[in-house]
Formats: sequence, C-alpha cells, structure tokens
Amino acid sequence: MTKKFLLFTLALATCLAFVACGGDDEPSSGGSGSGSSGSGGSGSGGGNTSVNITIDNTTPVSSKNRIIYEMNVGAFTTAGTLKAAQDKLGDLKTLGVDIVWLMPIYPRGGGINSPYAATDFKAVNPSYGTIADLKNFVAKAHTLNMEVWLDWVPNHTATNAKWISEHPEYYTRNGGAFVHPNGYGDVYQLDYNSAALRNAMNDCLKFWIDQADVDGYRCDFVSSKAIPTSYWQDAIPLIKNYKSGKTISFLAEADVVQGETRLANVGFDYDYAWNFQGGQLAGFGPNGTSGETMRSRCEAFVNVSKNAHLGRMVYLTNHDVSYNDGGKNLITLYGANRHALTVLEFTIYGMPLLYNGQEIGTAQTLNYFTDEKVNWSSVDNKMKNTIRTLAALRHTQAALADNVEPYFHSSDNAGVLAYTKTSGSSRVLVVINFSASDVTVKLNGVSAGNYAKWLSSKDISAGVASKAEVVSMTSTPAITLDAKGYAVYVKQ
Repeated sequence: MTKKFLLFTLALATCLAFVACGGDDEPSSGGSGSGSSGSGGSGSGGGNTSVNITIDNTTPVSSKNRIIYEMNVGAFTTAGTLKAAQDKLGDLKTLGVDIVWLMPIYPRGGGINSPYAATDFKAVNPSYGTIADLKNFVAKAHTLNMEVWLDWVPNHTATNAKWISEHPEYYTRNGGAFVHPNGYGDVYQLDYNSAALRNAMNDCLKFWIDQADVDGYRCDFVSSKAIPTSYWQDAIPLIKNYKSGKTISFLAEADVVQGETRLANVGFDYDYAWNFQGGQLAGFGPNGTSGETMRSRCEAFVNVSKNAHLGRMVYLTNHDVSYNDGGKNLITLYGANRHALTVLEFTIYGMPLLYNGQEIGTAQTLNYFTDEKVNWSSVDNKMKNTIRTLAALRHTQAALADNVEPYFHSSDNAGVLAYTKTSGSSRVLVVINFSASDVTVKLNGVSAGNYAKWLSSKDISAGVASKAEVVSMTSTPAITLDAKGYAVYVKQ
C-alpha cells in the first residue's frame, strides 16, 4: 500500500465516522421544535460498557432539584404518632425525600374528625403526641438535611374551637350567627376584616417556628375569597423575615398561575399545578395512548409556567385526589399509564410530590378522617424501583431542576413522548411509550453521543441498578420500548 493511498484511506474512514455520528441538532435550551432529522443510527451500542450510578441516599445538586412528601402522621405508621414517624424518617431520606409536608397536626373537632377542622392552632393532636414530639421530629429531619413544612389552615376553625368562646370577634357573622364556609358544617369562617384575627394567625405561624423550628407552611384553601390578598402580602414577608438566618417557605393550595392570579406576587414559593393534574393528567387517565396528545398538554403547561413568579408543585395524587374526589387511587386514575406518568411527573417541570404510600404504588384510597393506615406490605416493585431511580436522577442531574424547560423531540410514532432537559453540561433524555404495543421509535434532534441508561421499564421491576449501560446514539436514534414503557438516559 502506497503512502498516498494510506492517507486517502484514513481520511475516508474519518469522514465516514463523522457522518455516522451525526450532528448535534438539539438546541441548548428548551423549546418545542422537532429538530433535524440527521442521519440514521441505532439507539443502543457500546457493548458492555457501563458507568457506576448511586440510587439511594442521594443529595440534591440544588434547591431546585428537591422532592416533597405529603405525610399524614396518623396513617404513616401503625402507631400513628410523631415518634413512630420520626423513626421512619431515615427511610424517606434513603428514598430521596427533601421536604416533609405534614398534614394538619392540630387537635380535631367539628364532629367528623377532619384534620382541617382545628380546635387549637397552638397544640398537637394528642393522638399524634406533643409539641415536644414535633420538635424532636423536626430536629431529626434536620440532621438528615430534610425540611418540615406544616399544613396551615387559615380560612376556618372547628365549630368547637377554643377561639369560639375566647375570641368570638375573630369570626364572620351573618345576622349574629357564625358562618359555615362552602357549607362545611364542621367549621366556622374566620374574619380577615379583623386586625386582631390577622395578628392572632401570624402569632400562630411564629409559634411553630419558635417551638418546633419548622421550615415552611403549606397553606390550605388560599383560593378562599374570605382571605384578602392584602393578608398574604403582609403575612408572608413578615414570617419569612421573622427569624434571622431562618428560611421559611410557603406553598399555596391553589393553581396561582392559571387560577388565583391575584396571589401571583404575594410571596408564595410554590403553588399547585392543579390544572395540569386535574385537567391534563387525570384527563389522559388510564386509557390515553397518544404521546402527541401528552406532548401538547406538557407544552401548554410549561408555557404557562415558565414566566411565573413562583415554582410549580406537580403531582399525580394527594389526600384530596385519593379520598375526597371519589376514592380514586393510582390504578383507578391512571391504570397502566401510572408508571409512565410517574416518570413524567419527576422529569417534565416543577417540584414533584409524593403522597403517603405512592412510593410503593399503593392501591389504597386512604381515608384521612380515620387515619387509615398505609399497607406497607403491599408493594408494586416496578413503581417502587422506578421512583427510587427517578429520585436519584432528579437529585443528581442539574437538568432536572424545577425550572428547566424540556425540548420535545419529534418521532415516527405518535404513541411516544420524548424530550431532553439540558442545563449546562447536564443533559437528560426521557422517552415514554404511551401506546399499548411494543415499539421501536426513531427520534429526531437528539444530541449525538454516549448516554448512560439509568432507567428502563423492561427490567426495573427486578431492582434498581448500581451500573448503567452506556449506549451510543446518533441524532436520530432508534429506541425500543415495551408497551407503556419508558427509558431515561443521561448524556456522558
């Protein structure tokens, strides 16, 4: 072989290798374009090459990569106490929980035992324990680098609350009679025209910071027109600045972005992505098969969220969805889509919520009036291991932060939803097959290179992985997924 021919052969091989690798057609930031078709290529390769990954006991790379957990103390353990729940905090830490939102811990009244009918905002339900027990619970959470947020019920008290006799001036009256908000017979409406009531409520918020060192409040029924915007404008900054060096967060139980827009600039840190869950995910339900439909819904959700002045909390279920809305568990609501939608919840946009037992795929609806216990022995391993892996992905990949927009990929299969999240050098590709059949889908606009496959629906039921297979992708990879299947890749 002549030197000239050898040089020509090497140059030709280099050129062919470049063409085979394809271009990096995907934009560096979010968007909804389809990307370039690029060249054909396989979605797998790399032989047995793998990288080590850590699933349990991960730490979020930023405050925007956190996970919140809604806990009903009475349901969380057999004992139903703060002490018993404290002993299980390590399990939540291992899972990847960063914030524990405690459903109301106050003494209950009003006749139907609702935790949202408090008799005393400065006391703990004796069935749960004492203020000292709550303080110890919070202290333990802090040693695990977890926050604790209390459920706050500003709109009303139980009909037999202490304030009824001690401070009747705190309540709204109609012809001298106390008022039941929304026809709720177990509670009476508080009167925010009263400066004394406002001060009393603020004192209660300060009380739990002083007594238990709590880190935030999930605020119930903030959509109530009986609570004026001016109250939040005054109260939230007051409480946030109450203790030097202490960060206090506020979560609004309302869709502020698409509903209660009057509350957009009062200081809430997060709101409920209510319309996304109730209108889009629940509407997709157990029978949805179109990835294109889900793409349009996700695009709309991200578009209304990205310029908001607060973060979004995304969820598939919570105490209201599970019990109040007709007893709808994950299977009833989402059927065979429940695992795939869990992947979506953790990766699309916003901070994901887990509700009591969701991490094991519970089929219970959990009557929280009776503190019905979570059956921890009934486990959907596919759900459990999927959530464990998703928590680790969210914690370790900057691209999965709350406010990173997805770039949606076009494909040759309408049943598939695919998107990439990118932040700096962090890049995560999510592919979900909502159709009821196995597919091999060709994506467009993928950033070519090597990817570690962290999560695959095909084998996740067997357990979480300590190593992730590294696969080579072109800009138009062909990826095989099982029916209702999913895969999540991290670019190396």
